[in-house]
Amino acid sequence: MIGKIEKEFKDAMKSQDKVKISALRMLRAAIKNREIEKRPDKINNQDIITVITKLVKQHKDSIEQFKKGNRGDLVEKETQQLNIIEKFLPEQLSEEEIKDKVKQVICELNAKTMKDMGQVMSKLMKELQGRADGKLVNELVSDILSNVNEND
Repeated sequence: MIGKIEKEFKDAMKSQDKVKISALRMLRAAIKNREIEKRPDKINNQDIITVITKLVKQHKDSIEQFKKGNRGDLVEKETQQLNIIEKFLPEQLSEEEIKDKVKQVICELNAKTMKDMGQVMSKLMKELQGRADGKLVNELVSDILSNVNEND
């Protein structure tokens, strides 16, 4: 995965795509920081996906804040960078696919109440890392567990 990021960075440098260069520099720096944290262990693709997921979340938060501040110029810049970084994530699951996975894990763990939410979320986030937004997963787990209680 690092090879793909490096190739994209070199291509961006050659084409002088400033937005792409900026986004990929940020991504490379975040990965480098992760490598330093993990020393002496080597960084793996799962670590890189974790880094990318964190950057995507930061960009989405920034976009939200810039929208509130009526900063359209910064919203556009952040959105462009977000689109570049998201390309390195595994294919995202649809809400329906996530919902099916949530139901499957709830059944596997025999979760019945909101007290089981931590256990369900822990297992789901390991399985869905980089393929689903944690906030959406959290909302779906919460909704489904709440409905399990009402149906008992």
